[in-house]
Amino acid sequence: MQREKSALHIVGLCGSLRKFSFNRGLLLAFEEKLPEDVKFTLADISEIPFFNEDREQPYPEPVVKLKELLDSADALVVSTPEYNLSYTAVLKNAIEWISRRSLGARLAGKPVALMGAAIVGVGVSQSHLRDVMFALNMNVLNRPIVQVVNAREKFDSEGRLTDAATQELLGKVKDELLAVLRYP
Repeated sequence: MQREKSALHIVGLCGSLRKFSFNRGLLLAFEEKLPEDVKFTLADISEIPFFNEDREQPYPEPVVKLKELLDSADALVVSTPEYNLSYTAVLKNAIEWISRRSLGARLAGKPVALMGAAIVGVGVSQSHLRDVMFALNMNVLNRPIVQVVNAREKFDSEGRLTDAATQELLGKVKDELLAVLRYP
């Protein structure tokens, strides 16, 4: 008897903690593109303390919860603004914790799509994230590239994506990510 495969699970990581951030809105717009049989969870990294090796044993509860969530994911979608020509400190901190060998998070080979929205640009932050994902042996999608500039013009006051071209691009990201997951 063949066992049915359970639904796919994609986890979103947002590099901004602001409630109505453009990047949170981008992830939520991506979620709306997913078919019903795909579960999407937006990770909460707001309670993760600053990385400190002295706090590894035992690991802080928010770090353990993030590890468990990421382990349950078939793929990740990371959306972050660009601060000072790199990605945000809150995202860097979460990655530092989750990549600790002793924590044992299953990141190697996991597909990840990168995207970002900002007033000016996000190309450099995505380049830095690609380097980090390479170091973690993750499978970063190369295309399509989602770099939303002039974000104030493409989101409403509550962070909802209103731009049709970006909506279409998110549909392409969804298609590519699901193709990697369903037809490896």
